[in-house]
Amino acid sequence: MIGKKKVSVQILIVIILILGVIWAGFPILWMFLNSFKPNAEIFAWPPTWISENFSFDAYKAIFSNPEQVRFFVNSYVIAGLVVIVTLIVGIMASYAFSRFNFPGKGLINTIIVSVQAVPPITLLIPYISLIVTLRLYNTYGALILTYLVFTLPYCILMTTGYFNTLPKELDEAVMIDGGSRWKALWKILVPTAIPGLVSVGMYTFMQAWNEYLFALALTKTNDMRTVPVGINLLMGQHAYEWNQMMAMSVLGSLPILVLFLFFQKYFIAGMTAGSVKN
Repeated sequence: MIGKKKVSVQILIVIILILGVIWAGFPILWMFLNSFKPNAEIFAWPPTWISENFSFDAYKAIFSNPEQVRFFVNSYVIAGLVVIVTLIVGIMASYAFSRFNFPGKGLINTIIVSVQAVPPITLLIPYISLIVTLRLYNTYGALILTYLVFTLPYCILMTTGYFNTLPKELDEAVMIDGGSRWKALWKILVPTAIPGLVSVGMYTFMQAWNEYLFALALTKTNDMRTVPVGINLLMGQHAYEWNQMMAMSVLGSLPILVLFLFFQKYFIAGMTAGSVKN
């Protein structure tokens, strides 16, 4: 009786998971299929899964348009630099929080956590004013500095938790052999913390890649726009380029998908690595 009940529960769980996959995956599949349809066919009724007029015209239009290609270049540059700066600064800050006691440590930790709780939209006007004052409006620097405010707290919290799981004896062993704390950090702790750092790096990249609000508000020319804003620009005053919007959305989703496929082992391990303190 208990065995049958256990099997029934497992079957129910599998059914729920399958329904969840269908619910989450259907919009992605529909977006992908529509990217190969002519604009007029997307809203045809009854809808078609595989278009009789299947073509790569939407993708060709994107890659042949220098302005739209620039959207992807901007997103890659900004997201890449945000990841690099976030990891470098976050690693050093996390090492300080993990290994040292200093005045104001608790207060600074509280501020870091508090920043995570502030809705980004409430900071939009102050940031526009600050960026204009610094003469960074419509530049890479404006978006990079803004995104760092949202990615650094997460990086510091996660990496500090990971470093806390690593024994301090690792640092002491390096210093006994004549090394410095700097060497202990970059030669010993960072390589050991790769799973956590990959997880943080992927989260940071996704945050910077997908961000729309500040990318729209802090840039004004199309040559500085990013992919999310570029997709919105395909919505014209009298007509929408639906197939190109779908194609650009597919292309915009690929970097995240590729990153997860290649680093999913590290990502899953890193998400839980700092949750238990030895």
